Amino acid sequence: MHRRDFLRNTTLAGAAIGIQNQAFSYIPSENMKDKIRLGIIGVGARGYETLKLALYRKDVTVTSVCDIDPNHAARAEKAVVEAGHKKPALYTRGDYDYRRMLHSKELDAVLICTPWEWHTPMSVDAMRMGIAVGCEVAGAASVEECWQMVRTQESTGTPFMIMENVCYRRDVMAALNMVRQGLFGELVHLEGGYQHDLREVKFNDGKQYYGGGVEFGEKGYSEARWRTQHSVYRNGDLYPTHGIGPIGSFINNNRGNRFVSLTSMASKARGLHQYIMDHPQGGASHPNATIQFRLGDVVTTSIQTAMGETIVLSHDTSLPRPYSLGFRVQGVKGLWMDINKSVHIEGRSPAHKWEPADAYFKTYDHPLWRKYEKDAADAGHGGMDWFVLHAFVEALKNNEPMPLDVYDHASWAVITCLSEQSISQGGAVQSFPDFTDGRWINRKPVFALDDRY
Repeated sequence: MHRRDFLRNTTLAGAAIGIQNQAFSYIPSENMKDKIRLGIIGVGARGYETLKLALYRKDVTVTSVCDIDPNHAARAEKAVVEAGHKKPALYTRGDYDYRRMLHSKELDAVLICTPWEWHTPMSVDAMRMGIAVGCEVAGAASVEECWQMVRTQESTGTPFMIMENVCYRRDVMAALNMVRQGLFGELVHLEGGYQHDLREVKFNDGKQYYGGGVEFGEKGYSEARWRTQHSVYRNGDLYPTHGIGPIGSFINNNRGNRFVSLTSMASKARGLHQYIMDHPQGGASHPNATIQFRLGDVVTTSIQTAMGETIVLSHDTSLPRPYSLGFRVQGVKGLWMDINKSVHIEGRSPAHKWEPADAYFKTYDHPLWRKYEKDAADAGHGGMDWFVLHAFVEALKNNEPMPLDVYDHASWAVITCLSEQSISQGGAVQSFPDFTDGRWINRKPVFALDDRY
C-alpha cells in the first residue's frame, strides 16, 4: 500500500462518516507520471462533456463517477465502458455520497462539475484527503468561502486548478501573446464579462438539446433546477470568471499585480419577468409571473489594480442579446476589441482606422494552439475545453504548479460577493482581500508561457 493510501484510509474510519477536521499533506501517487486515476463529481450537461474529453486521453483512466441522479451516473458509466475503460465505481446515494468516493484507493484527482454552491465544500473535502481538484467556475457565496479554499490548499499542498476554459480561447491566447510581445504597449484599461442570453435554459439528454420554458427549481431542467434561484435572491456579478480570468492573465494578477478595489451597480430587474409574461408556457396567470427577481438585468463592475489599470466587467444574462464576452485590451500603443473583432496599433494601422483582428491573430497565434490544434478540434467551446483539461492533467503528471491556481480562483470568485456588497451599499467601494498575503509582489507568471500547457 502506498503511504498516501495508508494515510487516507486511517484519516477516515468508515464510508458513512464525514471528512475530519485534521487533514494530511499531499503526496503524489507513484503512478501519476503515466496515468491519472480520475473521478468526476457531477455528470449532468457540463460534467458529461468533460467526462467524454477525459476518456479520449491515454494518460487518464476514469475510476469513479458521482451524481445524485442515477440516470446521469448510468449514462456516464456506459460512456466509460464504451471507451474501453473498466466499469467505474458509481456513487449515487445522495448529496454527500461524494465523500464516500473520496475514500477510494483508486483516485488521484477529481473534477467537480456540480452546481455552484457545492464547489467549495467538495473542493475542500477533496484537498483535505490529498486528492487533486479541478473545479468548474462560478462566483463565491462569501469572502470567507474564498479564504477557506486558500487556507485548505496552503495547509495541505494538494493541487487545485480552477477550470476557466476561456483563458484558453484561441483569440484570447493570441491577444495574450500580443500583450507579452508589447504590441499594445503598457496596458491601461481592460474590459470583459458574461453577456449571454440565458432566459431559455436548455436540457440535454445526451443526444440532443430540447428548448426550455419558464420553469425552474424542482420543475426546471438542467441548470434551471438550481441556477435561476440565484437570480431570485442575489444581486451582483454572479458569473465573473469568463471575463476576469483572461484579464487576470493579461495584467499578471497575483503575480506582480493584483486587484485592489471595486465598485458595482445594477440596473433594474425586468428581463426574466418579461420573458415569463411573453412565453407561450407562461403568462400573467403563471405562478412564476409574481416572482420579484433581485438580479439586475445588467450588472457593471469597475475594478482598480495595484499597477493602475482599470477594468470594467459586465454581467448581462436576462435580456435578449447575442453572445459576447466583450473583451477590450487597451494600452499606450493600441487596442483589441472583441465586439468588432478589430485591432488598432499606432504606427502600424492606418491612422484612426480599425484593422481586422484575424490577420494579427494568425501571426501571433499562441504556441499552444499551433501545437495542439488538431487534438482540440472536436472539443467543446471551440476547443478550449480540451486545453483546460490538458493543462490540469499535465501539471499533475509533472508535479508542477497549476497554471490557474487557488489564488486565481479566490480573487476571481470573490468579485461576486464584493459586487453584491457594493450594490447593496449604493455602489460603495469594496477592497479585495490579498489572498496571497503579500506574495503577489514577487510571484512570477506561469500561465501558458510555452507550448506545454
